[in-house]
Amino acid sequence: MTPAKLAVSLCLAAGIFAAGYMANRQPAPVASAASPRQVLYYTCPMHPQYKSRHSGDCPSCGMRLAPVYTGASNAGAAPPGVPGLVLVTAAQRQLTGVRSDVVQRASSSNVLRVFGRIAVDESRLSRLIAASDGWVQELGPNPAGTLVQQNQVLASYFARDLVSAQQNYLYAFQVNAQSAQREANNVPQRSSASLNLRTALDNLRSLGMSDPQIEDLQRTGDPKPELRVYSPATGVVLARNISPGQRFDKGYELYRVADIGRVWVTADIFEKDREFLKPGAVATVRYRGREFRAPMTDALPQFDPQSRTFKTRFELDNPGFLFQPDMFVDVEVQVNMPAAITVPADAVIDSGRRKTVYVDRGDGFFEPRLVKTGWRLGGRVEVTEGLMRGEHIVVSSNFLIDSESRMKAGLERAPAAPQEAAGAPRGSE
Repeated sequence: MTPAKLAVSLCLAAGIFAAGYMANRQPAPVASAASPRQVLYYTCPMHPQYKSRHSGDCPSCGMRLAPVYTGASNAGAAPPGVPGLVLVTAAQRQLTGVRSDVVQRASSSNVLRVFGRIAVDESRLSRLIAASDGWVQELGPNPAGTLVQQNQVLASYFARDLVSAQQNYLYAFQVNAQSAQREANNVPQRSSASLNLRTALDNLRSLGMSDPQIEDLQRTGDPKPELRVYSPATGVVLARNISPGQRFDKGYELYRVADIGRVWVTADIFEKDREFLKPGAVATVRYRGREFRAPMTDALPQFDPQSRTFKTRFELDNPGFLFQPDMFVDVEVQVNMPAAITVPADAVIDSGRRKTVYVDRGDGFFEPRLVKTGWRLGGRVEVTEGLMRGEHIVVSSNFLIDSESRMKAGLERAPAAPQEAAGAPRGSE
């Protein structure tokens, strides 16, 4: 082909391409000054669920409200001024299991369940102490764990000087009775006979003689060489520290008897649950299909560093002595909290220094939000600052979003690499 023909062909091809381009080109939209954009409403960049007809500041965070115009489409555009914002597509959310929920303000209730242990009410515990030296003569069939009745004879022991003390009491009793008969005027006065009788009575009690034995001595007038040990209440023998023929000293503990008609239920409460239990709270004690009501009496200031728990005590009636010391029961306490903004506990990422939740900003964007929390009950946590009612937050797979947000924030804070000097060879100093 000659050069002339080649030039003609090139000019013809160029003309055809230009004509096709001009035919298919759409005219660019021209902004008309006569039809300016209109403001639909104002919203907060940090809280997009808040809308207002007038400009101003957000009542929640104080940030300046941004206008939203007619015909504006923000799909796929990230909200301005939000650090750490993460974009997660619908396919990614479905693949990773990201799920969101609405923040609500409502009252909360939960049942606190713990194990309880039956313990003896220490105000109903009696320790039988020897008031004088002696040795055991008779011992009843009442080892530890035996149920005994009130005023039942548990044992008897010989005590020195017991017979002489009884004789002195009988003599003082007779003298006082004769002195009372000689008082014809019935004028109350403190006579030496009544004083001697009181002294003799105190001497018998100091030796360990009980009131039933003293009454029996007054009735029969026959001194006995041994002292009898009576059960102070109907209950169970927790300890028997004597055996037949054993000698003991004054102050020795002979028996320990507990009245278990009313017992304690002690339960271990974790630190986070201590604020929900106050004296007066009523617990439900469950044992073998039966339920009992037990009011809380005290939260003991005893902390166990191993289990990180506090001791809590409930009082429980024990009809028929169903409960025995050291038995285990189930304790349930209904806890009701007033209305508050709460979120699922899994929605809060606690790093130790800060607590973060991720707010769904729409169009696949998730914003990290610092919050302050209060009480935790069951599976929900109170949020005192940082969230508003009606916002959507991530409640599952938030750790994946958190890792992505931290990575993006780190890249945004990273300094730019210095440019290489022009003309300098790479690797040269």
